[in-house]
Amino acid sequence: MIEVNDVGVIAGNVTLLAPISTSVQRAEALIVRGRNGTGKSTLLRVLAGARKPTSGTVRIAGAGVIERDRDFRRRVAAMIGLPPMASDLTVLDHVLLVATTWTEDSTAAAELTHGVLAELGLDSLDGRFPHELSSGQTQLFGLALVLARPFEVLILDEPEQRLDPDHVESVIRALRARRDAGATLVVATHSTSLADRLADRTLLLDAA
Repeated sequence: MIEVNDVGVIAGNVTLLAPISTSVQRAEALIVRGRNGTGKSTLLRVLAGARKPTSGTVRIAGAGVIERDRDFRRRVAAMIGLPPMASDLTVLDHVLLVATTWTEDSTAAAELTHGVLAELGLDSLDGRFPHELSSGQTQLFGLALVLARPFEVLILDEPEQRLDPDHVESVIRALRARRDAGATLVVATHSTSLADRLADRTLLLDAA
C-alpha cells in the first residue's frame, strides 16, 4: 500500500529526515519510533502530502502523493497536530460535519458520529465547545474528527499525547479495529504500550 524509496528531507543546512526506505502492506500497522528530532513527524508529513521530500519517492496505492488530488484525499487521512476547530461549534457539530461531508447518507453519518464519540469516550461531552475540553479530551476530539471519515491509510503523530492510561487503551482499541477492518496505519509514538499492542512492524529512526 505504501512504498517509500530513499526519502529524505533537508531544510537549508539542516537534515530533517535522513534518507530512508520502507514499505507498508495493506491492513498493516507500521509504528515509527525514535528520539525527538529524528524525523518522525517529517516522515508523516511527507506521507500525508503536507511536505515534499528533498530526495526519493513515495507511492501510496501505486500513485504519487498529491495532496490536492481528490482520490489521494479520500484514500489518506492524517492527524499531525490538532485539526482546526471552530469555537462556535460543539463537539457533536464538528464530528457530524466531518461525517456528513464524506457520507451522502445522513442517517449513516449520524450513526458514524455517535459511534466514534462513544468509542473514544466523548459521548457525554458532545454538547461542549472546544474551549471547554481538557487537553486530553481535546486530543481525543481531534482523533474523532479523523476517524469520522473514510480512509484506506491512516497517518497519526503521537495520538497518545496528553492521555491517561485508560484513554490510551481506548485509542489502541480504536486503531486496532481500523487495522483489522483493512486500513493501513502509520503511527509515530513514544508509547511502548501502544507500539507493543498495535505494531505489525516497527521503523526506528536514528539521529541524522
